[in-house]
Formats: sequence, C-alpha cells, structure tokens
Amino acid sequence: MTVSSVSSSPDTGSSTSQVVSIANGSSGAAGGSVIDVSTLVSELVAAAQAPQEQLIENQTTAVTAQISALGQLQGALSTFQSSLSALDSAAAFNSQTASSSNTNVLTATASPDATAGNYSVTISQLATAQQLLSGAFAGDGTGTVGTGTLTLSLGGSSFQVNINAGNDTLDGIAAAINAASGNPGITATVLQGTDGAHLVLSSGLTGAANTITVSESDTGDALAKLTYGTSNTANYTEQSPAQDASFTIAGVPATSPSNTVSGAVGGVTLSLLATTPAGSPATLTVASDTSNIESNIASFVSAYNTLLGTFNTLGGYDASTSTAGPMMGSGLLQNVQSQMNEALYSIVPTGSPTYNSLASIGITTNSDGTLSVNQTTLQNALSTDFSAVSALFSGSSGIATTLNTQVTGELAGGGALSDEGNTLTQQENALTTQSNNLNTQMAALSASLTQQYGSLNTLLSSLQTTSAYLTEAFATLPQVQSQQDA
Repeated sequence: MTVSSVSSSPDTGSSTSQVVSIANGSSGAAGGSVIDVSTLVSELVAAAQAPQEQLIENQTTAVTAQISALGQLQGALSTFQSSLSALDSAAAFNSQTASSSNTNVLTATASPDATAGNYSVTISQLATAQQLLSGAFAGDGTGTVGTGTLTLSLGGSSFQVNINAGNDTLDGIAAAINAASGNPGITATVLQGTDGAHLVLSSGLTGAANTITVSESDTGDALAKLTYGTSNTANYTEQSPAQDASFTIAGVPATSPSNTVSGAVGGVTLSLLATTPAGSPATLTVASDTSNIESNIASFVSAYNTLLGTFNTLGGYDASTSTAGPMMGSGLLQNVQSQMNEALYSIVPTGSPTYNSLASIGITTNSDGTLSVNQTTLQNALSTDFSAVSALFSGSSGIATTLNTQVTGELAGGGALSDEGNTLTQQENALTTQSNNLNTQMAALSASLTQQYGSLNTLLSSLQTTSAYLTEAFATLPQVQSQQDA
C-alpha cells in the first residue's frame, strides 16, 4: 500500500511534498520506522537556511573588504603625512649650510639661525697644547728618583701625587700622575733615549691659559729635577707651547683657546685646521641649505605618488582581471582625493607673482596623475626666491600646511574616516547578530520539524502494523464457494 502525505511548514512558509512508501524494510527506514526523520529534517533546514546564510556571508565579505580598505587608506594617509613635516613650517625651511673655499685650512657648520653671507678668513696661528720634555735621568726609567709630593697644575686646576717607595722611579711617577684623581688633563709618558730616560708631560687642553706647572715638597731635593714653572724652566724643554688660535674674519681680528670656534660668526661653528697661505685667505660661505630642501620636496612628491597608487588600487577598476577596487564609487574616497587635488593645484599667496604654484617651481602632473620634479626649475626657484618657495609650502595657506591640516582632520577621531569606520563596524556587528539569529531560528525549525515528522512516523508505523494485521486476517478467512461449485 502506498500513502501520499503533504505537510506544510509554518516556519519557512513553504510546502513540502513527501511520498512515503510503506513496506517492510523500506529504503531509509530504521528500527521499523517508515521515514528517515533525521535526514529529511536536515535537508529541509538546509534548504531554508542556505539562501539567507549566503546573503549574510556575501554582505559580511563586502563589509570586511571595506573595513580592510579603510585601514589601507588610513595607513597610506598617515605615511604621506610624515613627508609633510619637513615642509609644513617655516622652521622646516630654516636650514643653513656653511662651506669653505679651502677645506684644508677651514671647515664649518651652520645652525638654522645663521645669517647668510660670505666672509674672508685668515688663520695666522692654531691653538696648541703645551708639551714639556724633562732632562735625562740615568737608567731606563726604573732607577730611584726620590720620594715626596708633586703638585701639578693645568690652567686653574691642580692636583697632588704622593711619591713613595712603591712608585719612586720615573716609570712609577708617570703612572701615578696618569692615575691621580682630579687630574684635569695632563698625560705623563717616559721616553728612552741614548742619553737616558725622559719624562714627557702633555696637556690635553689647548690655549695660552692652559700651561703646566710642577712643584714638589719633600725633606730634600730628590724631586726638584721634575719641577717646572714660569720662573723655573731649566728642568724641561718646551716642545709645544700653550697658545691661542689667531685669525681674522672679514678683517676683524680674534683669538680662541680652541681650534673649534663658536660665536665668531653668529650661528656658525668653525674648525681651524691649518694656517692660511700668505695672501690666500679662505672664503666662508653661509647660505640656505637648498640641497636639503630639494631632497625634502622630492620625498614629498614620491610620497604623493605612492598615495595616488593606493587611491587607484582602492577605488579603481582593473580591466585585465575585471576586478573593482573595494572602495570603487566610495564618496569618502572621492572626497579625500578632491580636497587633496584642490590643495595641490591651488595658487598660493607667496608674495611672488612668479613662484606661487607647484608647476611654477617645476612640479608638474603626468598623464597618469602622478607628479614629477624638474630639478633645474626647482633649483632656479630656490636660488631666485627662496622665501617664496618656503611660503608656497609652509605659509598659512601653503600646500604642505593645508594638506597636513586636511589629513589630520580626516584621521582624527570624529573625522570622516573615523565615522566611516564606526559605521562599518556597526554593520559588521549587525550581520553577526543576523547570523546568530538565523542559527537560532534554524535550530527551532529543526526541533519543530523533528517533532512533526516524528509524530507522522509514529502514525505511519501504526498504519503499517494495522495493514499487516488485516492482510493476515483476510488470508485466514474460509473461502466462499459458489453454488455451482457445490
């Protein structure tokens, strides 16, 4: 016997027809059951769940891609902004350089506050440190000299060295001087010669004020041969004097205790290396460091081109792969690009009718939208009107200043990118909630269908049993013979 049953599922709003064959050992039935309830319910739930689940997955994939794209945009803008810090303030252009026409005699460096100019420098004498060579002592430096106390001074600083039986040789005295606390910079060395051993005292400080003196105090005169002073010079030969550097800058005479001179020219540090040849002064040139500015501008152009590449990847269309960028058609991306282009191609009030735009200083746009720099034009602009180029980038309406303000606003909390990120996060959370709710609904549908088809299965099993009983009963009834047969 075959029973056809049609059941309607209220949870899905669809009707499902199921033809159930009632027969012992029917395919798919187990334990005497007529219907494989588990398989049937699984298939029905899967059919109801799949379309909705696919829709949620597609929407989630799209939102996730937009969140990732927004992160890429934020990172690209942040990287681009770092290139603006070298151009968006007057201080960024306040970079000076100092050069010498003869680097064998003079080198120099300039701080940002140095004033541009050319100066003639003549060096007549370098600053030197004093060096003293003692008279000869018999032996090789290990012979006993004597005991007592030596007081040594260098400039205005002095220190004492106690000489006893443990260090009363020339070698021991030199070692004691070098190890003494408070030593301001006197180095002692023992030299061996054909006439004996000599003590050499060398100052570590240049300048006329940094002279060496040595005095002694003992019970006799054992250490007297090591003393030296203004009125006592016989015990040492001066190998190098303590003297100041002497030089003139633009005809103005000056001295310095050091060969590193600061303050002679405002904001400039001079390094005196040798005396200048007679009649051949060195020329010191202080000027704006245009090479550094050129490098910063080149970095800015490169950073913009990289940013433009990100814009194209996120918002463009790749015809070769038929793939659209995740932000293609995005009003946010279009607005960011629009504001940036407005700043890049604006006319800036620089005080110069010639140098008031990027194009006027050699920065032009290629056919693909990228920027390029004509180095010659840029160098001419910097040498002709440095202040105008500075204002073009760093003025209150300067390009770098404006771009930096724009990017800061876009990246800030409450900015356009932040608001878009919050919106996308809310959408992602809503889709997660939808997915969870769908799973809950499908679990409820599964339970409901299991109960319905379980009840139907019980009924069909009962009918099957009844059918079998009736078949058996009919088979045992006595056959009725016809009257003719009788």
